[in-house]
Amino acid sequence: MGKKVTVVGAGFYGSTTAQRLAEYDIFETVVLTDILEGKPAGIALDLNQSRAIEGFESKVVGVSTGPNGEGYEQIEGSDVVVVTAGLPRKPGMSRMDLLEVNAKIVRQVAENIKKYAPNAVVIVVSNPVDEMTALAQLATQFPKNQVFGQAGVLDTARFTNFIAEELNVPVASVKALTLGSHGDTMVPVPSRCTVDGKPLSDLLPADKIEELVVRTRNGGAEVVALLKTGSAYYAPSAAAARMAKAVAEDSGVVLPVCAWVDGEYGISGVYLGVEAELGAQGIKKVVEDKLTESELAGLKEAAEAVRAKQADVAHL
Repeated sequence: MGKKVTVVGAGFYGSTTAQRLAEYDIFETVVLTDILEGKPAGIALDLNQSRAIEGFESKVVGVSTGPNGEGYEQIEGSDVVVVTAGLPRKPGMSRMDLLEVNAKIVRQVAENIKKYAPNAVVIVVSNPVDEMTALAQLATQFPKNQVFGQAGVLDTARFTNFIAEELNVPVASVKALTLGSHGDTMVPVPSRCTVDGKPLSDLLPADKIEELVVRTRNGGAEVVALLKTGSAYYAPSAAAARMAKAVAEDSGVVLPVCAWVDGEYGISGVYLGVEAELGAQGIKKVVEDKLTESELAGLKEAAEAVRAKQADVAHL
């Protein structure tokens, strides 16, 4: 114990992430911030009252922040900061439609993290996540290993779920992987997918696998269309919390994340969805594994698509 984690943004995503982190019971303090007056304090009070029932001791602290950074002093000493701040998608919107409005929010948050929690590992989940991760690193000027984004853990979980449902098998028997961007250039990796150790291609025809790939790529939009207001948060918060846990525990676990790529897969100078080993300093190393020619081509295509957008965010 003794560790501290901050979640910025107390919407459904942020508040559920704070709940999961508190229930892990590995942090002394979980700070939840929001620009809304009273909302984070109310959620914190509610979560703290669940401690006796759920059996955890982590203390949740809710902080309302002001336009000039008021309140951010409460994040001081955070080991990890999860940035969920920003607007969610509405039906018919792409993640890219959020670029400009969320860039302003994420830049301000990042500047306050730099000021009050300069040693924190920053996990960005605000959309469009590949671009917002790049922006957060530029705004904090932290080492690139200290700032990374959440996408692949969620997309892989969606892919895993769809495969398990299609084959009517337990999710635990499915190993899946998605790389690339969190969006149109997502690269699900069928060659690395197995069910009880058997290659997925032995169990499903290529066109069926492609259907599941497309559904995974549109996984967030499918939820948004059904909800009509707001976007997914149960699976996304599980992914973000699991990544924060890996950092806090210096676990060395390998997860697909949005990390700075510098030479791996022949790609350089871009934040991209790849597998990486996570630890106390953030990204310990990017893990390169074998891909088929078409998967590697997809990853390179994704890199170029996000590279262009990441260059744009520097000016937002």
